[in-house]
Amino acid sequence: MSNSFVELHARQRAEALLDAGSTRELIGPLDNMISPHLEPQQIVPESDDGVVIMKGRLADHDLVVIAIEGAFQGGGIGEVSGAKIVAALEHALADNQAGHRIYPVIILDTGGVRLQEANYGLLSISEIHNMVVALKKHVPVIGLVPGRVGSFGGMSITNALLSYVIGTNQARIGLNGPEVIEQEAGVREWDASDKNLIWDTLGTTQRQATGIIDEVIEDDVTAFRDAVSAAIATHQDSHRDQRGDFYLSLLDQLDPSEKLTIPAYDKLFKQVTVTPHHLAPATSGENQSTPSRGRTWFENLTGITNAQSEVSTVLHAQVDQREYIAIVADAQNRFPRVRHGEVGLQEGYTVASVVNDLIAADADKTTKTPIIMVVDVPSQAYGYNEELIGIHMALAASASAYARARQAGHKVVALIAGDAVSGGFLAHGLQSNRLVAFDDLDITVQAMSKASSARITQRTIAELEAATQHVPAMAYDIENYQKLGALYQLIEGVKGTDTDQAAISKVKAALDEALTSLDDASTDLSFRYTNPIAVNGEAGGRKATNQVRRLMAEQWAD
Repeated sequence: MSNSFVELHARQRAEALLDAGSTRELIGPLDNMISPHLEPQQIVPESDDGVVIMKGRLADHDLVVIAIEGAFQGGGIGEVSGAKIVAALEHALADNQAGHRIYPVIILDTGGVRLQEANYGLLSISEIHNMVVALKKHVPVIGLVPGRVGSFGGMSITNALLSYVIGTNQARIGLNGPEVIEQEAGVREWDASDKNLIWDTLGTTQRQATGIIDEVIEDDVTAFRDAVSAAIATHQDSHRDQRGDFYLSLLDQLDPSEKLTIPAYDKLFKQVTVTPHHLAPATSGENQSTPSRGRTWFENLTGITNAQSEVSTVLHAQVDQREYIAIVADAQNRFPRVRHGEVGLQEGYTVASVVNDLIAADADKTTKTPIIMVVDVPSQAYGYNEELIGIHMALAASASAYARARQAGHKVVALIAGDAVSGGFLAHGLQSNRLVAFDDLDITVQAMSKASSARITQRTIAELEAATQHVPAMAYDIENYQKLGALYQLIEGVKGTDTDQAAISKVKAALDEALTSLDDASTDLSFRYTNPIAVNGEAGGRKATNQVRRLMAEQWAD
């Protein structure tokens, strides 16, 4: 197609979207801002790290276009590419706060986290989520999903947070790729070779019918320009991250033990009777529930023994004027893909409901209730039903609620008591402005399991483990994670299974210190790249992030 938008690469797409003669690229190829983490793995880097940032005009509006290059590392987000996106959105927010309207447009052609930079990607994507939530208070943030790669992984959560999403019939949207689901849950859950099922489930025809994408247009440059102009002019916002009551009502009417068909789901989607959902605080029970480190530390910190809840996998309670929230395992859960503490559809929307209720309750208070997240999430749920319904939107609802709470003035601290993996960590943990963790080598912090990561990156597990020697962000342990500068404190001498009073007192003291540090602190996520380890760390840190931020500050102004 001579005027195809899909066939263009990222830079060409940005240029095609903006008026001729108005464009200016920021941190372009001549700046040679490459990822420092690829060459040590014998991977050839790109001079723009696969992300193009371009300012310009469209139909009398100022735009900043963020285009992800799907042909480089599958459009995966690493430290440099993520920092470019976050810095551009930050400056767009500052301009809008100062009264200068500039509209962000994000062109998504991405598999999510760049697994060769793993935890850098997770951090960056959470920071992108934070900026999107903040910007939507001022202007619509428009997403385009043309085709090729589509929008997957943590960036599908970004997709769900965007105000308005436009795509073609060549695009797909989903959290977990079919290959990953097959690896994690088995071929009976999803046969990754069944291309028809993949397109029928994740393609834009189905996604538009169930509200996951807003508009499907022809693969034509002019059609994209017109659609973006119209979305800006009409200030479109679908509020996808605010539909918790709808989806929780849908889940109430669903039998999750049976694999959904597309016609059955479409029928259910159209017949949902929406009822409000508010989760009561956890109470003490007589019987023990499925043990997990998240449950242990929720009970340790709240004093609630054998904590029970109407939603068995989500516990929350206010104790000593703090709101504690945990996602926990339940071996008898009616949703089979979340029996080990994974974050699924019900967990994402229920946590969002709890946090949204707290935001509303404290709306007129000068001092907001602090939130303590107890984090023990081995992953998101891997299942066909979850992808068909749109699990990425449930995780977006949770991430959005935490971000909005923090931006409204709630102190948000995450205690990593167990695993903190992938989309589960993005939904429940990474929107905190302080991360505190146990110095416990049984804790896993990562973007994907080793087996799935090896399959996607076409490495053996041994090769994957060898690469962690060069890139701490690829490692799976908490001590390597600390080298990135993301943690406020690593608590020594405490394990996820500890229940003695000395350990509890030590953890409470660490949480007190983290909360006190937020008394006069910013409500953003900047601590992660401004603390001493992030700035000066010998073995990791966020040095490339800070270099990107300096360049963006120098180049942003016209």
